[in-house]
Amino acid sequence: MLALEFRFLAGRYHGNPWGRHVNEGDVDWPPEPWRLLRALIATWHHKVKITGKHDEAALGDLIETLAGATPEFHLPVASHSHTRHYMPQWKAGKTSLVHDAFVAVGRDTPLYIGWPGLELPKEQVQLLDDLLGVMGFFGRAESWVEACRVADLPKPNCWPGDDPIDRETGELHGEVVSVHSPVAANKYAQRREEFCTDKKQAKKLAKTLPDGLLAALSLDTADLQKQGWSAPAAAQQINYIRPLDALRPQRKAQSHSHPLPEPTTARFMLLGKPLPRVEDSLRIGELMRQAVMGAFGKDDAGNCLAPPLFSGHGLPEDNRHQHAFYLPFDSNGDARLDRVVLHVPAGFDEKARRVIEKLSRSKKKLWEPNGGEWRLLLEGMGGREICSELTATSRKWVSATPYLHPWHVKKNFNVADQIRRECEIRGFPEIIDLQPVQTIKAGSRNRRPIDFRRFRSSKRNQSQPDRHGSFWEMTFAEPISEPLALGFACHFGLGLFQPNRR
Repeated sequence: MLALEFRFLAGRYHGNPWGRHVNEGDVDWPPEPWRLLRALIATWHHKVKITGKHDEAALGDLIETLAGATPEFHLPVASHSHTRHYMPQWKAGKTSLVHDAFVAVGRDTPLYIGWPGLELPKEQVQLLDDLLGVMGFFGRAESWVEACRVADLPKPNCWPGDDPIDRETGELHGEVVSVHSPVAANKYAQRREEFCTDKKQAKKLAKTLPDGLLAALSLDTADLQKQGWSAPAAAQQINYIRPLDALRPQRKAQSHSHPLPEPTTARFMLLGKPLPRVEDSLRIGELMRQAVMGAFGKDDAGNCLAPPLFSGHGLPEDNRHQHAFYLPFDSNGDARLDRVVLHVPAGFDEKARRVIEKLSRSKKKLWEPNGGEWRLLLEGMGGREICSELTATSRKWVSATPYLHPWHVKKNFNVADQIRRECEIRGFPEIIDLQPVQTIKAGSRNRRPIDFRRFRSSKRNQSQPDRHGSFWEMTFAEPISEPLALGFACHFGLGLFQPNRR
């Protein structure tokens, strides 16, 4: 096999994906194979061509060989980071904010790229070694690199694929990312022939559709974009499965002489098409509770075996919302519910942990009689920090679903008073500012409270002081960092607030 090692000397890899603006802050990780071949070509032009040791035909043969195989990666521990720069504009005194995103890696933790089963001829091996030996950067010019060929590839942790789920165990192996990879030489020739069937079009595209894969991979990105290409003709998009924590900061585990605290939070991914709308948060919360109750099972008399902390029944009067919250939410802003958090402030024991894990292993589904069904996939279990979307430390919080006041409104006890009362009962800091909000943004549209489902399916005759709901933005005197849900049906997704990071 062929295996390459790359050490990033500055501890950074800069690589803006094709078609993405720099201020989007995205970085291609793993580095796109298309980018690697372009780096080899650039190195030949700037540093090897002048030696006369290897001609352009030899370079073309090497590039076509590498383009004909799909590599695997061993990604080092890394994290996604960025710096901000205010760049001067043409007018004096004017600046524009630019985000410079990069992958932070250890200087002594290499990236490995390997092509299983690929054996290069001796001449191509020599050319590749010469190119790698003088390669100064990989990615943008700030990505200083030392590169070389190695005998073996460490166990790959990023490989081509479309399905990150083990169908037997339900375990999630990673996440799917799409990267640009070079097409094989014969496939590029076929593409070029298809585009050039029309003589008028062929003349127009001649500059950005040259003869030969080497020339096509050598094109300037600006020329391709100016010509209107949505993607390079010499590239194709391939899905890779990379580790879930590929770009998350990691700390070394520390030994503890004292027992670890009981987990309070389990985070689930919803899998299915289409995913439920944010307006159906209450219904998904109810279905999640039903699934958990079913996982605990029943005794011989048909009574549910779920503990009071999960069922919500048989709790002491001073419980004060220490039992389970079933909170669906939209993690990526597309107005679809893709995550559900099971949060039990009082914590859950080993038996409860096994039941929660069973929900994922048994391929349990949430389903509606009208045909909607969604699989549950356990992403993690631990403290509230595993759900940063709902628990980021903040003083300002804003509605994600409608708040329905739990008591009847009276002359000296309006909706705002009820919110303050609830927060006081729960032990939250004092609210120093509380303002109503007419609409909230979900996806590309603004939603009103009446757009949401606001009535429990299983308890249609339940007394409900508020049938319309409202949105609010509140500021506490001190920051809090735990799931915040208030009002009627707050344990099923209504009255959910999220940290306001504006």
